[in-house]
Amino acid sequence: MSTLDTLSSIERPSLHEELTDRLRTMIVEGILVAGEKVPERALCEKLGVSRTPMREALKVLAADGLLTLQPNRGARVRAITVEELEEVFPLMGALEALAGELACKNVTDKQLQAVRKSHNAMLACFKSADMPGYFRYNQQIHEAILTAAGNQTLTTTYLSLAVRVRRARYLANMSQQRWQEAVDEHELILKALETRDGKKLSAILKQHLENKFATVRQWIQTQQEEQQQQGKV
Repeated sequence: MSTLDTLSSIERPSLHEELTDRLRTMIVEGILVAGEKVPERALCEKLGVSRTPMREALKVLAADGLLTLQPNRGARVRAITVEELEEVFPLMGALEALAGELACKNVTDKQLQAVRKSHNAMLACFKSADMPGYFRYNQQIHEAILTAAGNQTLTTTYLSLAVRVRRARYLANMSQQRWQEAVDEHELILKALETRDGKKLSAILKQHLENKFATVRQWIQTQQEEQQQQGKV
């Protein structure tokens, strides 16, 4: 047998996955604006892809609840509504609470070290007012706790909803006071995980998400009021 026979193929994301992830990020970060039509042709030219993978990616994002597909009229970015998030956030809170409790039972020293590393990187972003970086490491922490929980069904359910919450959280403007409070909450999250206090971590994560929702809801309501005022002018 040739030594080459023992080699495994190099795994790399498919074009479909890479394109879907790129478009998802553009929606989450507001580059593709809520309520506006997705410029398929321009995106195909800019990203160097054909219409077929673009349309397949748009179907996935529509299934995620980020887009609305209109027959013969293309795709449009869905607006974020308070009503939708009032359904999603409580579910996410329950899932995060369960993940925290399970993570405290199952987390390994290596996983805990990774959470600490992401936490310290998040703090550095906070101190330098790097909000995109802050959100990136923040997401890593929550996903690491989910992984440490060791429950695949929980992970799948959580991730199917997480993108909607992440989009709302990213677009909503946090005051400096709320940002500091969120950082303080993450300090408590890390401490509870380190001491493997499942009940405490469960309660902290649930409250943490409720506080996020309060910020997002206020932002959406402010946006709606501004749009109504503009409509009256």
